[in-house]
Amino acid sequence: MASELVFTTDLMLVLGAAATGGYIVSRLGQPVLLGYLGSGLVIGPLGLNLIRDTANIQELAEIGVAFLLFALGVQFSLEELNRVRNIALQGSLLQIGITTGLVTTILLSFGWVDALAQGIFWGALLSLSSTAVALKTLTERGETNTRHGQIMLAILIAQDLALGLMLAVVPAINQPGPLWQVVGFVLLKVTSFLVAAVLVGRFAIPVVIRQIALTESNELFLLTLIALCLSVAIVTARLGLSIEIGAFVAGLMIAEVDYADQALGKVLPLRDTFASLFFVSIGMLIDPEVLIQNLGKILSLVSLVMVGKALVILPIVLLFGYSLKTAVLTSCGINQIGEFSFVLAVVGLENELITQETYLLLLGTTAITLVLTPTSLQLAEPLIHWVHQQPQLMSFLRKLESSQQSLEEGAIANHVVVAGYGRVGGVVVELLHRQNHPVLVLENSEAAVQSLRRQRIPFVMGDADAELILARANLTTAKALVIALPDPMSTRLLLKRARAIAPKLDIIARAHTTKELDQLSQLGAQEVVQPEFEAALALCTHLLATLGQIDDQLGMTMAKIRADHYQAVRRNI
Repeated sequence: MASELVFTTDLMLVLGAAATGGYIVSRLGQPVLLGYLGSGLVIGPLGLNLIRDTANIQELAEIGVAFLLFALGVQFSLEELNRVRNIALQGSLLQIGITTGLVTTILLSFGWVDALAQGIFWGALLSLSSTAVALKTLTERGETNTRHGQIMLAILIAQDLALGLMLAVVPAINQPGPLWQVVGFVLLKVTSFLVAAVLVGRFAIPVVIRQIALTESNELFLLTLIALCLSVAIVTARLGLSIEIGAFVAGLMIAEVDYADQALGKVLPLRDTFASLFFVSIGMLIDPEVLIQNLGKILSLVSLVMVGKALVILPIVLLFGYSLKTAVLTSCGINQIGEFSFVLAVVGLENELITQETYLLLLGTTAITLVLTPTSLQLAEPLIHWVHQQPQLMSFLRKLESSQQSLEEGAIANHVVVAGYGRVGGVVVELLHRQNHPVLVLENSEAAVQSLRRQRIPFVMGDADAELILARANLTTAKALVIALPDPMSTRLLLKRARAIAPKLDIIARAHTTKELDQLSQLGAQEVVQPEFEAALALCTHLLATLGQIDDQLGMTMAKIRADHYQAVRRNI
């Protein structure tokens, strides 16, 4: 009875500390997992020593890792990966391979590791970036649907997929025998397991899940998911693979089932609860003295990692034909070490690929890179502007900003240029095309270009704010320019360059925030449209007409609000 009370007390302390630490760092605008790490340090053996039986917490933490990887597998989306599949798959493979190769070479050259296996492990570990932190940063900046946002998320999804393979290979690379034979045997074992899992996932799992769902019992549905996750994890452990790869594969088996979204909704609370135990348990291993004594080394590692990964990612994005701006933003957004590196680090520690002290240095380095991610992305814009002010450097970089498609219908004049063929730009192009107005689209999405090609609408493929793309748009002979880009920075840059090329051109721009209304107007846009305000005006127009407002008076009122850039209604929002 006493031992049960000790366990219950320890569990209460861990969860309470995680909630408190997570709340504090969240209020400071930082990732909550840093709060979990900090709370683990405070209550752990090297802190206040409040936890008396860490072994039980460690066992629960392993379940947390299993749920973490299970949810990752369920969330895996081939559709999202397919949007920018070339850079997602080939680019990620290049990024992981180059990072691993460089890290291994550097560590072996300076004698910082004793064996090739250790260098490869470090390279794999540092090649991973943080999906959670990058997505949070993009969301806060309103850039999830931008070109660089899509590329970042695609690379991160591919990295998450590669994590499953890393978790299978890492325990084997330190085994005796030629490395290629050991890894080859593990890959053969993983492939055989995946084939069996795909067959079961395709034919058996949907039937079982469907029958459980027909009971309309939430309890049975959740229990089935937990049993599937843990059972597949145990099978992989019996095969000599890690439980993490088993949990990930179990998630993949659910991902293609009709009830995948429902399954994810049920598992997420469990994942978040047990995952917090995992990160707290990591925090318990942190020795503050080691971190303080090695602070200079940690800060040096942070600089090397963030600058080094950015320099690896930058040319890869350029290699796939994207602009310098997109490449810089992408490289500055995913140059941190990811939260799943913690999972890989634990496996490496268990297999003696890293020492305890090295593990602690890694924890400190990872935590700092996660904190600095938003700042790194903020520094991208000044860096891009500085590069554009260097004539010699820009003359070289312009060769990389090449249009991937040219006009299909020869020269064009007296036309309307539409930058962006998304939800807004697509409607504009459709209406202009129906009215037989000449239109030219600037777009960098292959899927959008395919649609334009089918409709025989002239286009130039590439980033709309690139100088070479604008040179092909014939702005000096155009009647108007409509900027419907999802990226605020691209919108401003395009507006500046277009105004410099054609000072008298009628430019209509889409603003994403109230602040942008004034910025774009000052940069020379004749008309700036803010979607939220326009939606409100449309609702009010219908409402006031219903209440008996005269159409002429109503039209004049709305026109005055638009002419004044919504000043009359801004103070109320």
